[in-house]
Amino acid sequence: MTTIGFIGAGLIGGTVARLAVAAGYDVVLSNSRGPATLADLVDDLGPRARAALPAQAAEAGDLVVVTIPLRAYRSVPVAPLDGKVVIDTNNYYPGRDGHFRELDNGSTTSSELLQEHLPRSRVVKCFNNIVWWHLRVLARPSGSADRSALPIAGNDTAAKAMVTGFLDRIGYDAVDLGSLAEGRRFQPGTALYAQIYGGGRADYFDAPPKPLSAEEIRRAVTAALR
Repeated sequence: MTTIGFIGAGLIGGTVARLAVAAGYDVVLSNSRGPATLADLVDDLGPRARAALPAQAAEAGDLVVVTIPLRAYRSVPVAPLDGKVVIDTNNYYPGRDGHFRELDNGSTTSSELLQEHLPRSRVVKCFNNIVWWHLRVLARPSGSADRSALPIAGNDTAAKAMVTGFLDRIGYDAVDLGSLAEGRRFQPGTALYAQIYGGGRADYFDAPPKPLSAEEIRRAVTAALR
């Protein structure tokens, strides 16, 4: 795995791309507004980065990160992602995305909607429960005492292993919470959402980042299930 494709290049996508480049990956960035709008980000990331159309980024990536507003998930190109591992960073925010009845009634999750849209891809949920600047500054080399972990969820064991390896290289441990449906355990409003990386503060976006170990994530999940 040498190239990471990005469908969406906002704050989370740009941060993951930055971590990936620092770890030695090539990145291909795309958004809905065209490659020219990504020139500044590509210049900032350096020679390992280039911009493309979404279908081209999907085709180029050995691993592809989908990081767009949920309301636009049906715009993700399907055929270029056949057989590929796709990281889904999305969250459901009704005020932004409009209402999805199946999400409001809890019968499915946002990542399962993307998996349904990409039936021949292997979707893994990750990066949705941490704010971008915490994600950027909490990365640590493997073995560091203050290394943080991120939860993941997916239906394919090999896909989750691939994502775990990617996380390790960019500075994070992974905690596998199970099937894609279990992604609901780190969606907005849960104990594992972004405030946990801000020391539990309600104003987590402005709070100093707090390292969060894999064991702390497991304890938080166990406590939430009681």
